[in-house]
Amino acid sequence: MPGRAWLLVAMALAIGSLVAWVQPAPVQAALEWRPGFAANEPWRAVSAAWLHWSPQHLIANLAGCAVVGLLGVAARLGPRDAVAWLLAWPLTQLGLLIEPSLERFGGASGVLHAGVAVAAIGMMRMRASHGRERVIGLLIGLGLIAKVAAERPLAGPPLRHWDGWNIAIAPLSHFTGLVAGTAAALLCALAARAWTRRRA
Repeated sequence: MPGRAWLLVAMALAIGSLVAWVQPAPVQAALEWRPGFAANEPWRAVSAAWLHWSPQHLIANLAGCAVVGLLGVAARLGPRDAVAWLLAWPLTQLGLLIEPSLERFGGASGVLHAGVAVAAIGMMRMRASHGRERVIGLLIGLGLIAKVAAERPLAGPPLRHWDGWNIAIAPLSHFTGLVAGTAAALLCALAARAWTRRRA
């Protein structure tokens, strides 16, 4: 099935979030992103995406997992795109090191933004015969950039309270997800091209 590897990444993000939700507080504390523990407990760069602070937070990101997962299936994204998304997953949290005052973080939204960035680039690099997908990918990419820019992630406090949310939001994670997803997608594309040339 086209997009199967991509869908598996989305499922890992969703299922991990559900499992983390029912864990006791000490286990959840060991999952959250803490910049001071980044070097000695590197798994937090992955596990923080599974941790959610409220039912609304969890449900919203589970819906996001479904949407991004189905986007990859509809766009027929390949294993290379799935690898890029996996690579961007921990890089999203590691990017938060640029704001050391963000002492705690949990949630999948940054990784979901990374997935959208990877999907947009994957669609834009499709063959010319897939003109519709390439245009959609470009529009998705431009929309993602506009959304993240409107949140002004590099200005103001790292945690913000937005209308309709019962938790503080860290828009910086959306920015680091965008950057990580873009970098990972381009890196994987370059690696694939180099491999193809080497075998030729």
